[in-house]
Amino acid sequence: MNEIVKIDVINIDSFKNHPFLVEEDTALFELIDSIKINGLLNPIVVRKKNDRYELISGHRRKHAYELLGYTEIEAIVKDISDDEAIIQMVDSNIYREKILPSEKAFAYKMKMDAIKHQGKTKDPEGPKLRSDQLLASVSNDGATQIKRYIRLTNLIPELIKLVDNTVKYDKRTHLTMGIKPAVELSYLTKEEQQLVYETIKYNDATPSHAQTIKIRELSKNKQINFDVLEELMNQNKGIQNELEKNIQSTKLKIVELNVEESNEDNNLLNKLNELKQIIQSDITNDNSCISDCIIEGLFSKVIVEKNKFIFKLNCGKSSNEVVLITKLIITKDDVKEYESKHHQYKKLRLKENIIVDIVI
Repeated sequence: MNEIVKIDVINIDSFKNHPFLVEEDTALFELIDSIKINGLLNPIVVRKKNDRYELISGHRRKHAYELLGYTEIEAIVKDISDDEAIIQMVDSNIYREKILPSEKAFAYKMKMDAIKHQGKTKDPEGPKLRSDQLLASVSNDGATQIKRYIRLTNLIPELIKLVDNTVKYDKRTHLTMGIKPAVELSYLTKEEQQLVYETIKYNDATPSHAQTIKIRELSKNKQINFDVLEELMNQNKGIQNELEKNIQSTKLKIVELNVEESNEDNNLLNKLNELKQIIQSDITNDNSCISDCIIEGLFSKVIVEKNKFIFKLNCGKSSNEVVLITKLIITKDDVKEYESKHHQYKKLRLKENIIVDIVI
């Protein structure tokens, strides 16, 4: 059992290259209030480094103590290697409810490098795994998604900020960029990335995944310049405008569909099926074959396989408690599965406690 000791806050240094932000937000001030009332419920974790301490877990708790003016904090002191410290630091933060893609990206890279440096699995007699497979085995993300996150560390700050915006803001009010298009841009030189960012600012729009694939091809052929990027960014504006019209039309259809009053489960299932057909029709008739659909309500998981949509109901939730969100990226060819998670969106509350919001 690890002994809890008191350490002077002034003698504790943050973890080197700590990838997780410590923001003075509502959650931090709630933590401060909790500490005032209940004390520190969970001690921080540190390790001795020369004549000082390096913080492994508890950066927000330490900052709360600093804001409160407390001089000592309860801590567990561990005797661990650099690689073990990195792995524990990442593991103590990576499962937070709200985490930015950039935080995940640099955290996964640090942990991946540490695992590679260790050069072994937890079971030395067992089969050897690639470091990405080993990382995925203890993560909520698969090996392919982890590789995508790590690629983001090659982006210039201006571009990775656009990826973070997908978590921080509504895409209708801020420029955002998904992980897949960002990964394509990560293969560009820093100078080319800066040129892409200038084009994004000029057009007040981010490129689609298909466009970033073309941009990457241009980079390979050393054909990137502002005029070429500008022409590429304008190619699909007509398709995009038409898709936006389709989505607005879909919104109206959904509103009409759900205003009928009914408390019968069978009727709810019928409405979900009709909703599926409406979305499917819009996607089938659109040449771009892609749309982002936010559906929040009684679903715990949605599986999309080609043009087949499977809605799995979340059982046992209170009819007045709507906290789950499922994001569908609907394509004709891909198979996608997204677990429910919390998210901040402007929501349209309809009858039978269904909330539907379809956005570009």
